[in-house]
Amino acid sequence: MSFLRPLRCAVRAIPVLALCIIASGLARSAPPTPVIVAEVNAVPFEDRIEALGTLRANESVVLTATVTETINALHFDDGQRVVAGQLLVEMTSEEEHAQLTEARALVDEAERQYRRVQSLAKQGTAAKALLDERAREWETARARLGAIESRLSDRLIKAPFAGIVGLRNISVGALVEPGDPITTLDDDSVMKLDLAVPSVYLGALRPGLGVIASTSAYPERAFTGEVSSVDSRVDAVTRSVVVRVRLSNDERLLKPGMLMQVTLLKNPRTALVIPESALLPLGSEQFVLRVITEGDAMKTERRRVTIGSRRPGEVEVVEGLAVGDRVVTHGTLTAKPGQPVSVRAVEGDGRSLAELLEGGKTAPGPTEATR
Repeated sequence: MSFLRPLRCAVRAIPVLALCIIASGLARSAPPTPVIVAEVNAVPFEDRIEALGTLRANESVVLTATVTETINALHFDDGQRVVAGQLLVEMTSEEEHAQLTEARALVDEAERQYRRVQSLAKQGTAAKALLDERAREWETARARLGAIESRLSDRLIKAPFAGIVGLRNISVGALVEPGDPITTLDDDSVMKLDLAVPSVYLGALRPGLGVIASTSAYPERAFTGEVSSVDSRVDAVTRSVVVRVRLSNDERLLKPGMLMQVTLLKNPRTALVIPESALLPLGSEQFVLRVITEGDAMKTERRRVTIGSRRPGEVEVVEGLAVGDRVVTHGTLTAKPGQPVSVRAVEGDGRSLAELLEGGKTAPGPTEATR
């Protein structure tokens, strides 16, 4: 009966062999796995430093009186835009105006006396000492006139620069003293933003560095600007350096005191970029599924990549891919290396995943660069 043992083994091996053949046939007949891919592009890229800052006006001042006097007239309203030199406040000045009229009359009289003596001195009928005395009187009269004009100007408050005034804190007839706030004036054409940036980034900070800022008051808006200056000292306690940013405010949306989230764009360069959804992390390494063409079929291969910096939704590829390669972004869990795939859509036109899936048509195959 020993001769029957090989026969039994052969009989038992037949079902296993049949199953292998059937499974191989099913694998060959399985339809390609649909995937969505993205092309590797070379785009402008930069590293980002995030910080918070509080807005300040380009120029800002609290308008106050320099003398103790009564308000005679107000020439502005709350929130009014004014130009440089515009008269805003008049204080009582009847006495000064009277003194001004007197001083002007004295100046005119002193000038006439000087001209008269000067004419006589030329004819030799007036002494040189008398001419000098009349000249001194004329200079004294003009000096007194200048002093009165200065006291009169102290009772007129004008805008030192163009901007927007704040709320009026005084009324006509009120008595003001030096230091009493009347209103504020801000030049909001350009806004200043001081940021405390860790000193480890000091080597990348320089005037002209691009900036993108946002605020919760306008969540859909991004405000662009640039670094205007970097402080000459590093704070010994926080180890940070103050960076001053200037933001254009042509639409006058930004106001002093607003909190801004700021992103500094350092080390601008051109880099290869892919969507973050294409990454397949394995331990400390990163992989992607790269679409290749073998004959008339498209398949995927697992490719190890070295990544650099990231930004929302995108990652920089330092090594492992080339421009024009296609990587799988959706379908990475079902697509297997070496198995056929069909490209259902290609990312990159700004459409959402739902819009890509509703496209209905399979995207064209990869270019020769991806083969």
